[in-house]
Amino acid sequence: MRKPIAFSLAHGACAVALVLCACAQPQQRVQIGMDQQAIVAKLGPPKETYDLPNGGKRLMWPTQPMGSTTVAVDLDASGKTTSVRQVLQDTEFYRAEVNKWTRDDVLVAFGRPFETVYFKMMDREVWSYRYMESNIYHMLFNFYFDQQGVLRNTQKQPDPQFDPSQRNMF
Repeated sequence: MRKPIAFSLAHGACAVALVLCACAQPQQRVQIGMDQQAIVAKLGPPKETYDLPNGGKRLMWPTQPMGSTTVAVDLDASGKTTSVRQVLQDTEFYRAEVNKWTRDDVLVAFGRPFETVYFKMMDREVWSYRYMESNIYHMLFNFYFDQQGVLRNTQKQPDPQFDPSQRNMF
């Protein structure tokens, strides 16, 4: 009689392990030192690729326009992974330096925005990125650029897409 219980417990443990493996974030499947070919085998081809000042590359797997994550893998000049992270989060956004960064800096740091808007009265172009604050709140992070492409302001706000009181306003 114990055999069926042990057998069902083993199956249950395997099922839990499979579910947990399926929940692994893409950045958790990439390790420092992996080469580009191994990364592409695990994550698929990147949707965006940017050159870095050190001669390396940044590969990106965004989920925008509706998603809230972008996995970025930095490769050194020899093609080995030096950094893996989810870049659409507060700690990454707050690295942006107002009056110093440009559109190119924001593009390389976060990838293409899900939306760009020009505000004529302010004479600013605004790039918006969806993200999750504290893995709870659906937010937008906005970057405001002047005509020369210099970052002049940043702002975060609740994402109206997920705010029932704002649904019919946009």
